[in-house]
Amino acid sequence: MGFEKWIGAGIGWALGGPIGGLIGFTLGSWLGSDNQPKRLQDGGGQFNHRRRVTTEFDFKASLLVLTAAVMKADGKILKSELDYVKAFFKQNFGVDQTKRDMLMLRDLLKKDIPLNSVLNQVRYAMPIANRRQLFYYLVGIATADNDVDDKEKQVLYQIANHLGLSVQEFNSAFASYQPVSKVSPYVLLEIDEKATDEEVKKAYRRLARKYHPDRVANLGPAQVEVAETHFKKMKEAYEEVKKMRGMR
Repeated sequence: MGFEKWIGAGIGWALGGPIGGLIGFTLGSWLGSDNQPKRLQDGGGQFNHRRRVTTEFDFKASLLVLTAAVMKADGKILKSELDYVKAFFKQNFGVDQTKRDMLMLRDLLKKDIPLNSVLNQVRYAMPIANRRQLFYYLVGIATADNDVDDKEKQVLYQIANHLGLSVQEFNSAFASYQPVSKVSPYVLLEIDEKATDEEVKKAYRRLARKYHPDRVANLGPAQVEVAETHFKKMKEAYEEVKKMRGMR
């Protein structure tokens, strides 16, 4: 299994800095140290903080590293968790990609993740819309078994904070994985229940811009499709609030 196939979407900023070092470790275990790409042998090299275009590879590499960090948060890796993550990746990325992704994740789980350094790299290099999408995935993985450990939630909060996400965005991401009927639509809309009708309308217009699928088009069709699902939940929440208030 050549690393070229896994990187398929193009070499980007994730092959530098701490993420590059972790990815280099996993690729080295596949290829053997003699065949490991030199760019990765030095731990990924120096990371340039200049913002660059985020490729599908950058996004997937960041997701896998942070998934490993979340899974390791409670100090144990359960087979049930691995099964959930595998099913989650199959649903979102397809069977063929998931085979490679799970090999990568298996090796990442053996490493200590320098979480703050990884998050700093992601924050500097990845646009905010992509960071929101990344966090949305991580919440989906953490909630897949309907049992989010307190330590997992603490790590997720740390991730959200370092990625520049607000408390409202943090809560909205968790609410988005629940049926609209079981959560407050106001949480999904990132506003207070005391907001005026005009403030509700403004909030929805703001979210429509903020979470529009076009904002993650650089990550490929699969990510646009996921963003469309998230965007639809926002619209459902808005329609629910309008109905509750008798708004037009």
